[in-house]
Amino acid sequence: MEATEDDDETQGRDYVTALARGLAVMRAFSDQAQRLTLSEVARIVALPRASVRRALFTLEKLGYVEVEGRFFSLAPQVLRLAQAYLSSSPVPRVAQNFLELVSERLGQSCSLSILHEDEVIYIARSTRKRLGSLHRDVGTHLPAHCTSMGRVLLAALPPTERDQFLAKTTLTAFTRYMITDKDELRQAVEKAGKLGHCLVDQELEIDLRSLAIPIRNASGRVIAAMNVSARASTTSKKEMLDSFLPVLREAAANMRPLLIG
Repeated sequence: MEATEDDDETQGRDYVTALARGLAVMRAFSDQAQRLTLSEVARIVALPRASVRRALFTLEKLGYVEVEGRFFSLAPQVLRLAQAYLSSSPVPRVAQNFLELVSERLGQSCSLSILHEDEVIYIARSTRKRLGSLHRDVGTHLPAHCTSMGRVLLAALPPTERDQFLAKTTLTAFTRYMITDKDELRQAVEKAGKLGHCLVDQELEIDLRSLAIPIRNASGRVIAAMNVSARASTTSKKEMLDSFLPVLREAAANMRPLLIG
């Protein structure tokens, strides 16, 4: 949700509108060109130019934004914000060695993500070299409804939260294989919950298959999802289920006792 002029009224007296606008301005650079003009940022965040100008000026002074002529871009210091999360959360640290082992055994990329609103966010990944669109950096966010990790994580939600997600989400078709009917999506999510895994076949990208399982902590709560991605042209669904799934489950089982809390 982007910041708006009446945020302070709708969110309560403790809500800091200026902070919300500053964060919205930073998020404007997601999935955009590397550099944006003031007008482009204002259009993306739906805020007046004056508000955006003040936010960009402040972010520049703090070292989070760089300016070149009329263009603005995020500065490397932004990475410190991500690093603060990664260093404070035990999940990425615990998972990293397991992701590397899975990747080494299967010869494929392996990633870990969490659910945030209607997206999955990558919080760890193997360092194995990947080609083209298979490369997902830490911090990448993707739609939850058409990704294997997203459906696994949606399956772990309480029914009321899952219903809320289905009610508000827009099923944009990325490929001809993608599920665009909400009843069909609900069935796919429920199936993922019953099976304890989810295989998504070319719904997000053509020639991309992804298999995911839930990651539980020591108390049994689902806290993340782990997946393996492969080319559909070289790896069959049967191979992924017969060969990849046991490796994923073994890694999840070994990881679970280490995820305390």
